[in-house]
Amino acid sequence: MPELPEVETMRRGIAAIAGSSIVGVERLRCQRRPILIEPRALSRRLTGRRIAAVERLGKRVVLRLEEGERLIFEPRMTGLVLVADPPTREHLRLRLDLSGGPIPHVWYWDRRGLGSVRLLTESQFMERLGNGHLGPDALTISCNKLRERLERSRRPIKVALLDQRAVAGIGNLYASEILHLAGVHPAKRCDLLTALQWQGIHAQMQAVLQLAIRYEGSTLSDGTYRNALNQSGGFQNHHRVYDRAGDSCLTCSRGRITRVVQAQRATFFCPACQTKRPRS
Repeated sequence: MPELPEVETMRRGIAAIAGSSIVGVERLRCQRRPILIEPRALSRRLTGRRIAAVERLGKRVVLRLEEGERLIFEPRMTGLVLVADPPTREHLRLRLDLSGGPIPHVWYWDRRGLGSVRLLTESQFMERLGNGHLGPDALTISCNKLRERLERSRRPIKVALLDQRAVAGIGNLYASEILHLAGVHPAKRCDLLTALQWQGIHAQMQAVLQLAIRYEGSTLSDGTYRNALNQSGGFQNHHRVYDRAGDSCLTCSRGRITRVVQAQRATFFCPACQTKRPRS
């Protein structure tokens, strides 16, 4: 967390800075765990530069500069890209001062300090994030491409969906929601899924992610995730399985949501309507 819907919401929240110029960069003093900000000469290299576009790459917000370099915000577990007052002052990490557009400042905030801010040249970008380092985006990947990239794997489908080299953007929360609505058991091996199940997974991937973006992401019980205006998301009110262990299934009304651990991550599913056998 944040995953694709939350990061896409952040991107949309700051999209209006495209065309603005960066007139100042301040690395803010923070007594918490420091985040990775590179290079050290970030302020000198960014000041005076114009932002050509605001993009998303998987779970990253990317500011593409006119000369082709990219400033990449990677929120990881608790990072936020904001244009409004932050949730707290003590977790602020970086501020961009802007001119020539409707937004005067962009802030990067990170409670746990696991995220990063990096300025990459075109060659550095391709070396670190291109050339197969990230798979196709989960919002644009076709069903055939998704199946092609995963169908020979012997991994459980839930674990495979978290592999950013296979498909970019899906994390723990949305993988559980997608597989539930597709009626696929999270432990089902990729190489044993039927064509119909692949179609269901792909269809629900698009539906769940688009709906979550419409509700501006999920703010969980810790309250950490906020949109660019420091407001809560709304998709948590539409979760069908995630963090609902012990509750009755909203889909079939027969099972109770079960929590298991896969690859050291919590998975939520309904054993009644998500079986390992294909649906007839």
